[in-house]
Amino acid sequence: MQTEFQIPTNGQGLYEFTSQVTRWTRSNPTHGLLTLFVRHTSCSLVIQENADPEVQTDLAAFFHCLVPPTTDPSMSYLTHTYEGPDDMPAHIKAAMMPVSLSIPVSGGVPVLGTWQGIYLFEHRSAPHTRKVAAHLG
Repeated sequence: MQTEFQIPTNGQGLYEFTSQVTRWTRSNPTHGLLTLFVRHTSCSLVIQENADPEVQTDLAAFFHCLVPPTTDPSMSYLTHTYEGPDDMPAHIKAAMMPVSLSIPVSGGVPVLGTWQGIYLFEHRSAPHTRKVAAHLG
């Protein structure tokens, strides 16, 4: 089984799409391995806590401090700046974090922990519609 999820974003942050994935996997109650792959170079995929939204806020703040925009003096060494001050930092963050995930599926349900959710981590400031390819085999 294959599909593609489209995740609309409104700027930097984490966007949970666990429910869309679960609806799709339940349409064919099988056992296998789900592979998710984001088809962009300036965002990432992560499995993270979905109980307390402060976790997502803190993660976004941490990565903003770790890799600030090119307008920050500490980033003056960057040369790829013509697409905006958030673009090259977004590529750096995407290189640091996963762009694909593998999740076991049992009886059509992703085998996630109690507080785990599947997130697209948007690293750009402008809204985007991100595409995540999914394969269940």
